[in-house]
Amino acid sequence: MKVTDHLKNAKKTLFTIEILPPVKGKSIQSIYDAIDPLMEFKPAFIDVTYLREEFIYKKRENGLLEKVAYRKRPSTISICAAIMNKYKVDAVPHLICGGFSKEDTENALIDLNFLGIENVLALRGDGDKVTGEFVPEPKGHAYGCELVEQIVCMNKGKYLDDELLNAHPSDFCIGVAGYPEKHFEAPNLKTDLRYLKQKVDKGADYIVTQMFFDNKKYFEFVKACRDFGINVPIIPGLKPITTLKQLSTLPKVFYIDIPEELSEEVINCKTNADVCQVGTEWMIAQCKELIDYGVPCLHFYTMGRSEPTRQIAEALF
Repeated sequence: MKVTDHLKNAKKTLFTIEILPPVKGKSIQSIYDAIDPLMEFKPAFIDVTYLREEFIYKKRENGLLEKVAYRKRPSTISICAAIMNKYKVDAVPHLICGGFSKEDTENALIDLNFLGIENVLALRGDGDKVTGEFVPEPKGHAYGCELVEQIVCMNKGKYLDDELLNAHPSDFCIGVAGYPEKHFEAPNLKTDLRYLKQKVDKGADYIVTQMFFDNKKYFEFVKACRDFGINVPIIPGLKPITTLKQLSTLPKVFYIDIPEELSEEVINCKTNADVCQVGTEWMIAQCKELIDYGVPCLHFYTMGRSEPTRQIAEALF
C-alpha cells in the first residue's frame, strides 16, 4: 500500500519507524532485532535509509594516497524486500542522488518495481564525508527535484532509453524531506520552501520532516508550507535524546536547535540512563501534543536503538 493511502485510511495517528542498514559484516538478524520489539505497535510502514560509502585515504609505498572504501552497507533494496517478506509491512527505501548516475537510479527503480515496493523517499543526500561538499555523480542528479522528476517519468512509462517502446509504467508514491528549521544550505526559510514546493510540483506526494524538539517549529513550518501552496501531508520526524553527547552532536550533524529547558534537564543528569529517561519523557509529551494537533503519523528515527522508541510507543499507542 502507498504511504498516502495509509495516511488517508487511518482512523488515528499512525506509528512508523526508520532504520539504518547494518554496517559490513552484520547479518539481517541485526535488522530483525531492531524491528521485533516495535512490531507490537503495528508500524504502518518502515523506512530504510541509504548511506553512501565512506572513504579514507591510505598512503601507498610510493607515497601516493589511495582512496579506499572502508564502510559499506547491504543494499537498501534487499533489506526492504526482507522486511516485507518477514513482517508483511510496507517498506520505504530511500533513494539518493549522491553516488548514483541516472542509469543507476533507473536500475534501482526497476528492481523496486519488480519487487512490488510502491514507495520511495527521494533525497539529494549528504555531502562527501571527507570534504562535506555535495558533488553529483557524472550523469547523475544534482538536486532532489531532479530525482523526483525521474521517478515521475517512470510512473508515466518514460525510461531513459527513448527507444524503449511500450515500457511498463511504475506506480511509486514519492516522499521528500522537509526542514522545519530550514536546510542548512538554504539562505532562509522562504528559499527553502521554494525548493520544497518545486519538488511537490514535480510530483512528490508527501513530506517527512527532519527531527525537531520544539513542536512550535513544526506547527510554524506546516503553516508556512500551506501559505506557500504546499498541501501534501507533512509527517513529523522524531527522535528522543538518549545520551549527553547528543546535545552537541545532534545540532552539529542535523543543524537543529534543542530547547533550553530540555538541554538544562539533560545537563543535570548524572548518567546516560537518566538522560534517556528525560529524553523519552520529553518525546512522549511532544508526541501527545502532536497527536492533539492532528498529525497524520509519528515517524521515529530509531538509529538502530529500538528501546527508547518502544517506551514512547507504549505510552502512546
